[in-house]
Amino acid sequence: MSATEQAPHARPKSDVSAAVGLVGLAGLFAWVAFARAFPALAEAFDWPVPLDTLGGRNSALVGLLAAAIPMAAWSILVDKVHLRASTGLDWSLVRSRAPDHGVTLVKLVGLWATWAIIAGLYCLCRWYWEGQYVFAMQVLAYAALPLVVLSVPYVLWIDRALVNRRDAAWHFGALLLMRPGWDMGQIAKHWQAWIIKAFFTAFMLSITPFAFNHIVTANFAEVFARPERIALTIIEAMFMIDVMIGTVGYIVTMRPLDAHIRSGNPLLGGWVAALICYPPIVWGILGGGRAINYEYDTAGWLHWMAGNDTLIALWGALLVVLTGIYAWATFAFGLRFSNLTYRGVVTNGPYRFTRHPAYVSKNLFWWAAILPFLVTSGSPVEAIRNCFFLAVVNGIYFWRAKTEEAHLLAEDPKYRAYHAWMAQHGLLTAPLTRLWNRIRPRPSLTAEPAE
Repeated sequence: MSATEQAPHARPKSDVSAAVGLVGLAGLFAWVAFARAFPALAEAFDWPVPLDTLGGRNSALVGLLAAAIPMAAWSILVDKVHLRASTGLDWSLVRSRAPDHGVTLVKLVGLWATWAIIAGLYCLCRWYWEGQYVFAMQVLAYAALPLVVLSVPYVLWIDRALVNRRDAAWHFGALLLMRPGWDMGQIAKHWQAWIIKAFFTAFMLSITPFAFNHIVTANFAEVFARPERIALTIIEAMFMIDVMIGTVGYIVTMRPLDAHIRSGNPLLGGWVAALICYPPIVWGILGGGRAINYEYDTAGWLHWMAGNDTLIALWGALLVVLTGIYAWATFAFGLRFSNLTYRGVVTNGPYRFTRHPAYVSKNLFWWAAILPFLVTSGSPVEAIRNCFFLAVVNGIYFWRAKTEEAHLLAEDPKYRAYHAWMAQHGLLTAPLTRLWNRIRPRPSLTAEPAE
């Protein structure tokens, strides 16, 4: 940190209050409890329905609403985020200026054309019509017509309050309609946001039913019989929280909630580092039998600890803590979780201790769960290979972290203040920063001789 870049005395205030994620979590678990109790309720009230838990796909979608509605309500009614200047909205304009239907029409053309192009890309990419992705495509297909219809009153309403009516969607519409005034930088910004939203929304929707079903249908009597079952079920619950709160974040990118995508990561390295960790790219690079395979001849923690219930309980507790930090890092974002985007700055929750709690906990979890240095073949060569390739994956996540920091440092002075504060006060970040400052090469103080 330079002499002129001093850390603030206090940690900068988070753009997302801690309560937002907590009420979303409460709503999600209330629905999970109802879905699990549904057979007993149906029997008690003599409802003419099958006496099964509500662990299906449609119930998972209701779970997304159960998490989203409390978070949106808290954000508006308590935190009053709709009044923030960062929304780009000034509600007093609604009363003082007339609608501009010409601007709205151009914007709607840009928006609808964007959705049509994304739909075409979904159709072209074969992996979206296989396996778990089929559910996501079905949901998006059912949502298409309501979105088109509802977009008309929504855009008409928002345009009345927008300080700058000619946003990125307008610029793309103006290009298509050959209207003067469009800007290629704004169009690039528009497509950065929508590519991120389209790619990750489809992925998150595709895995939501599986995460939800595992918890709703779990047999708790069997779970509590063994320490490893307890640990694995809690880990699955943390995974459900991460997936479902994260999915809400990708869907609810709305200005009145101050949850809109302010910018996508402009760095090519950031996109490469992020997309390499997700399907379809991850299928060809990471994992068993692929280019970066860190699980060759591994059997996992339960195999090596079999027969020692005390060790299983302790190691399972460690894995639960790591997964819990990972889930906490997601729901701390509330409505604003997403990759490759700037949607405000989060400085509370686990972000008080390190700038990248999700990446740290996830990578430590892999080492602790897989134990790549223990192989069933007994080959030290395979153990070394596994450790090397898992270290490569760790390096990819370090790369992701640095590209995300570079993006946010360029966007927001609050993040620059947070970045500097963490370097001095972060429980994990501060000692690592001091260590790096000691070992990094120092610039020479001796002037180079002239040639």
